[in-house]
Amino acid sequence: MTGGELLIASVLDGVCGDPRGLPHPVRMMGRCIAWLDHRIRTVCRSRTSLRIAGICLAGGLPILTYSLGVVVIEEVERFAWWMGSALSIALAATTLAARDLWDHVRAVDEPLQAGDLPAARGAVAMIVGRDTAELSESEVARATVETVAESAADGVIAPLFYLAIGGAPLALAYKAVNTLDSMIGHRDVCYADLGWASARLDDLANWIPARLSAVLLLLGAGLITQQLERIRSGWRVFERDGSLHPSPNSGRPEAAMAGILGIRLGGTNFYDGIAQDRPILGVEGRSAEASDIPLAATIMVAASVLGVFLAVGVRWLV
Repeated sequence: MTGGELLIASVLDGVCGDPRGLPHPVRMMGRCIAWLDHRIRTVCRSRTSLRIAGICLAGGLPILTYSLGVVVIEEVERFAWWMGSALSIALAATTLAARDLWDHVRAVDEPLQAGDLPAARGAVAMIVGRDTAELSESEVARATVETVAESAADGVIAPLFYLAIGGAPLALAYKAVNTLDSMIGHRDVCYADLGWASARLDDLANWIPARLSAVLLLLGAGLITQQLERIRSGWRVFERDGSLHPSPNSGRPEAAMAGILGIRLGGTNFYDGIAQDRPILGVEGRSAEASDIPLAATIMVAASVLGVFLAVGVRWLV
């Protein structure tokens, strides 16, 4: 993939997002994972067999996805180089989620600004896994900002990172890893064994992108706010609190965003009525407010644009 193709793919994502009427590789991956999950459980009964099956699934699906991507692009290029280029651009665009993230955040922000808390709760339920029916305005804002920071990493910067070093096939393989983690990489009784390898592989795949995302969010905040103190505060909280999160990666961009905005992220969330306590990121900050959402989203866009330029530069250099 050339730098020009990567740039076009990024613009395509920014303009079109994820058209719901068209086939999407990630949705196909999700259906495949759900089917395999069911089939594996009909065969594997013991914890050991589930662990082995999970390892095979975690390694097999990304490898298959990468291989299919390479083969399909090469075969299409045999007909015409421009057709292969167009396919590579289209596939690359499906791995990016900046526009979708922006649209989902706006869907939360608009009713919240209008004072329609129930509608904001319904919108935030589309982007978080926690219970949302009883969230206060501040908790809706916190949930949204946390999602902006985390999704900037795994929905934008990580795909750009893999597009830069391996083109569309490697970015698609990353999306397979990420989709496996989101569907079966849970620590509950149901997936502790089957999803163990998927969760660990996702941790590994996001290690560099998560930290790069935090840095890009800090730089994006500097461009948007023109306030050096926000960068200093973001870096301080990133260094101090980034490792407190249960995930080895999610806490990095979230801590940076907490410091940038001067707010507290983390705390108590409810999942199916069960409370889960997360460490506080930015303990000296104030509670999140509705006004923090558009600023966080704008900083995410700035970080994404910086990520695009960085990725394009890497492709042009290599």
